[in-house]
Amino acid sequence: MILDRLSDTFLELYDKLDLQIVAFAVPGTFLAFHLVPWLWDPHGLRAYPGPFIAKFSDIWLTWVSKGAHRSELVHEAHLKYGPVVRIAPNHLSIANPEALQIVYAHGNGALKSIFYDAFVSIRRGLFNVRDRNEHTRKRKIVSHIFSQKNVLEFEPHIRMYVAQLQNQWDRLYDMAVKGMSGNDGEGGWEGRDGRLWLDCLPWANYLAFDIIGDLAFGEPFGMLQAAKDSAVVPKDQKSMMKSYGKEDASIEVMEIPAVQILNGRGEFSLTMGTLPPYWRPIARRLPGFRQGAQDVKNLAGIAIAAVAKRLATPTDRNDLLSNLQAGRDSEGKPLGREELTAEALTLLIAGSDTTSNSTCAILYYLAKNRGAQEKLQKELDEHLGTENEFTATEAQVKNLPYLDACINEGLRLHSTSSVGLPREVPEGGMMVCGQFFAEGTVLSVPSYTIHRDRGVWGEDFEAYRPERWFERDQTLMQKTFNPFSYGPRACVGRNLASMELLIILASIMRRYDIVLEDPDLILDTREGFLRKPLACRVGIKRRDI
Repeated sequence: MILDRLSDTFLELYDKLDLQIVAFAVPGTFLAFHLVPWLWDPHGLRAYPGPFIAKFSDIWLTWVSKGAHRSELVHEAHLKYGPVVRIAPNHLSIANPEALQIVYAHGNGALKSIFYDAFVSIRRGLFNVRDRNEHTRKRKIVSHIFSQKNVLEFEPHIRMYVAQLQNQWDRLYDMAVKGMSGNDGEGGWEGRDGRLWLDCLPWANYLAFDIIGDLAFGEPFGMLQAAKDSAVVPKDQKSMMKSYGKEDASIEVMEIPAVQILNGRGEFSLTMGTLPPYWRPIARRLPGFRQGAQDVKNLAGIAIAAVAKRLATPTDRNDLLSNLQAGRDSEGKPLGREELTAEALTLLIAGSDTTSNSTCAILYYLAKNRGAQEKLQKELDEHLGTENEFTATEAQVKNLPYLDACINEGLRLHSTSSVGLPREVPEGGMMVCGQFFAEGTVLSVPSYTIHRDRGVWGEDFEAYRPERWFERDQTLMQKTFNPFSYGPRACVGRNLASMELLIILASIMRRYDIVLEDPDLILDTREGFLRKPLACRVGIKRRDI
């Protein structure tokens, strides 16, 4: 009896002692895990300033990424600490235009960092592949489809969907001037003061998705006609991918909001990319990340469904998917099934979100700066003639200087890719702006911040003023301007994106006069990997051409 009591007492003391050990060991281990690397300082970064927590942990960068305003907060850090800021234990942000030409240059040996592993979905594609040889192989297959010759063949398809947008706006405008209102498009529309009032962001989304649907997969998503954000995904993605090349009615599908899914995926992947790889599987299961993980899966499903439908209907049409199928690497090998779908997913993301975000932002700036809008419309009227054509052609708009300046100024202030894209310093280290950085250090150059450099853009750098593109040092501005990234990992679809923006904005601004519903509106945004407007309500009036 006495022995039993002594045994129980001993076990109680042991349990208490064990809990005390755990209570001290867990936080102690956590602190040591972050403090030891700071003391060891293997990359020689201790002297660089930055937010206090960022010196020891990735928590600061994860927090600002999760908050969906990373570029703005990193910019504020640069204003506080200077041109080189430590934003994570092994990550320096360098807000110097000269660094852009070094960190992302051809032949410097720098690789994309582990940040990009968080963007892998079906399998690695051109965007998120990190191995240099594999990137070279993929780029050889993909880049030729965006040659200027191929891109020009897509022009009639782009113009067709721009015309559809204008048809929809004309239809709504004709009802609006009669004082009617309706629910076509997110947020609806109404007629007031002789104008059609609507949110132009969802319409920019519908347009961009339908264009890339047609160019990549042979048919649009139908968003413009339905005035609705909707795409089809399979309930069983693996089965649909196995069925490529044949129709399989047994595979169930469902409709999802594609734009919403795309936005959620971007915010999720950006945040995941800031976490060390060993934390990512755990984070994916936390309540704040579960929906993002589902968004990644659903977005992949959109590409899988679109590819399956396209391959089940053989055609000799020259679209992006047929070009991907025909592509061969240096050994004559084509893309495999998963690889083909991964590249199609990249096309879907890059070809929709970037165009819609940029279109909305530039329309906002032109609606806010009435003087710039009038100058642009004067240029368009002079060069496009007085014919009542719905859409401009590439030949008409490719050499219009003020149109170029309006687009560039919009892309400067609202670069859809504003975050600094991280690169890992190669073996032997790297000199950047007179400073040496050791092998393995992660460096990035934030587009948001260098696009607001006073020395390059002037004291009024926050103003939307297209005239600056004719007044200031052209060489310096072009070296600093970074809407499509720079070097061997720059946007492979730049030719297509540029042509789309020229045709879309020239066609819209020639046909309509646009004002902001709230003249004092500051464009609200959220940032995943891309920086996206949240809404832009405008009043449009058809011009007398």
